[in-house]
Amino acid sequence: MGKTIAIIPARGGSKRLPNKNIIDFNGLPLLVHSINYAKDNMDIIDDIYVSTDDKKIKSVAIAHGAKVLDRPSEISDDNATTVAVLKHALQLLGSDVECVILLQATNPLRPKSLLKDAYNAFKINNCDSLFTVSRDHKKYGKIKDNRFLPFNYKIGQRSQDLEQLYYENGLLYITNAQLIMDNIIFNEESFPYVVNHPFAKVDIDTLEDLDYAEYLISKEIGR
Repeated sequence: MGKTIAIIPARGGSKRLPNKNIIDFNGLPLLVHSINYAKDNMDIIDDIYVSTDDKKIKSVAIAHGAKVLDRPSEISDDNATTVAVLKHALQLLGSDVECVILLQATNPLRPKSLLKDAYNAFKINNCDSLFTVSRDHKKYGKIKDNRFLPFNYKIGQRSQDLEQLYYENGLLYITNAQLIMDNIIFNEESFPYVVNHPFAKVDIDTLEDLDYAEYLISKEIGR
């Protein structure tokens, strides 16, 4: 049986929030929260890797117990896809990897039991891939010719009667290595694992996102 590994992509050069992946969040570099989450699940994960092109990020990752995969410049710019990063990692690591757990550094907060619960669902449902989603309760519409056209409801409809819509929250992805080698992390056949938790709303790309995450974690710690 092949290995199950965690990969955390963390390139340098973020524009909206400079040094985003190692910015301080609750006393630790942002990236480290995902490393520590993986370390808390070593009953599932065999190895933890950070894929980066940045020396500072590399030092932080190694200092906190992760292994580092040096990412080439051609998959380190704004146009680089996550699947290209994961595929590069698998090409370096060889054929003994069976399953990849993708943890994004910009999603530092995850419910404690999420990975164990999601991994059990992945195994029980015999999935090739799984990704986390959350319910969205907003009323959406399009604007055309200065007219608002409701998308998921009728004007006057109660919020509790809305059609149920979900969004990809980015908390985690679990994918068979072979699927990644076929340039897929998840697709229409993937298992959508529903997470209804405030942490699902956190994806740090701006200072406002960081402030919101700090607020949430302060409330969580205070319980």
